[in-house]
Amino acid sequence: MTDLEKHVNQPGRDKLVKKVREKIKELGITYIYFQFISVTGRVVGKGIPADHWERTAEKGFQLVYGATANLFLDRHNNYIGYGPEAKELVGIPDPETFVQLPWDKRVARVFCTCFRNREERENPGGHLTSDCRGNLRIIAKEFKKKHGYQMRVGTEPEMMWLTKNDDGTPTGKGFSKPFCYHIDQFESLRPVFMKVIEYANAMGLDMIQGDHEDAPGQLELNWMFDDVLRNADRLSTYRQICAQVAREHGLIACFMTKPFMGVSASGCHTNMSLWTGGKDVVKRLGHKSLPGVEEVFTYVEGGTNTFMPDTKDMQLPGKVGLQSIGGIMKHLPALTAIGSSTVNSYRRLWDQGFWAPVYADWGYQNRTCGLRVSAPGRFEYRSVDSMHNPYLMGAALLKTMDDGISNKINPGKPESRNIYEAQKAGKDVKKLPLSLGEALDRLSEDKIVQSAMPDEMYKIFHWYKNDEWEKFLGATTQWDLDTYLDCLP
Repeated sequence: MTDLEKHVNQPGRDKLVKKVREKIKELGITYIYFQFISVTGRVVGKGIPADHWERTAEKGFQLVYGATANLFLDRHNNYIGYGPEAKELVGIPDPETFVQLPWDKRVARVFCTCFRNREERENPGGHLTSDCRGNLRIIAKEFKKKHGYQMRVGTEPEMMWLTKNDDGTPTGKGFSKPFCYHIDQFESLRPVFMKVIEYANAMGLDMIQGDHEDAPGQLELNWMFDDVLRNADRLSTYRQICAQVAREHGLIACFMTKPFMGVSASGCHTNMSLWTGGKDVVKRLGHKSLPGVEEVFTYVEGGTNTFMPDTKDMQLPGKVGLQSIGGIMKHLPALTAIGSSTVNSYRRLWDQGFWAPVYADWGYQNRTCGLRVSAPGRFEYRSVDSMHNPYLMGAALLKTMDDGISNKINPGKPESRNIYEAQKAGKDVKKLPLSLGEALDRLSEDKIVQSAMPDEMYKIFHWYKNDEWEKFLGATTQWDLDTYLDCLP
């Protein structure tokens, strides 16, 4: 059997397909978005009437391979990744992700896994390696099979709500004032974030807290941590929700990392831990009848957290945690290309003094380091911003932790001092890459992080991002004009 056939015929899937049909009838769904994730984290796919659910669940739909690279042209006018002569991928829906869209209850969405075309001469029906979501599922399963651990992740997605002109362009202003944790500024955006929370609750996100951050219009809303793949799906869903709420309120939901200088950028700190055991629990989130299949509302609970301290020192993770930190520390320069994946990402690192992680070190509750133990039992990777692709990030973290555990890598002593003061005292600390070009160079040298993007995925990522960097280098900006226009005579 091909990978596609194995996926369609996996045990229990036929029952899930029938459950989706029952939900379609119960909820009055007439249309479904069949969606997957591109190299940049963009949600792409097709819309298909719900009457064709069973046929599409079995046969899938076809779309050009280049959709995994946003169907973009590089600066030489070549399609990135795949040319127009390439075959079409087959998208197979994952019924466990079916849920109604709360802003138009006639419509539902389902995530898909992508495969090579059935008629390909080479590896027909094989897993499409440029499918970042499919890659994460495979890598997470391999990691669990090898080590017995499940990675659980919680993300902290900062983003900004910007005002816009009548023509839809940004005014250059955030909706609120840049007062961190200020309840009055939080209140000014209450109609926005309450609608986000309402929609998030309806799509399976167990929202736990939120606040106003210290940039204009900047909010952070958090949901409960969970399995790495489900959390990545929820982050993608959250971004879709914010885009819809922005349309309803005449605002721009900005996930760009640094639209303003002089104030904090938008990060997306990624908290992680490795667990054994536990069980899946359905959280009804106040719904008498769930607006989707149970799996969308499922979170893993319980089990044993291997990152918990195994000595009297509550600031030090256990052995598995220390080795995992060691693996991530070893590969931080290459990981930066994934966590800070745009030219604009590095504005966050250059505008120092605003909590941005610039140095490749780790410590307990030390926000001046790229990696910190944020609480007993978990640690936070800080060099991740609001533009990152969580599927690539999850896969890369798994690969680096695998390296750390397999090779028993020692991360060194944690740094408790402010990293800038530690440097003044003579500590030699390496900086993270400070441009996209430098980060891509470090990635090109790191086979472990590359292995998180197997085969065509790395080719497309490097092509796409290197082209982005070259376009930036070849562009005249307002800074050029402001600096050089009147330079001579």
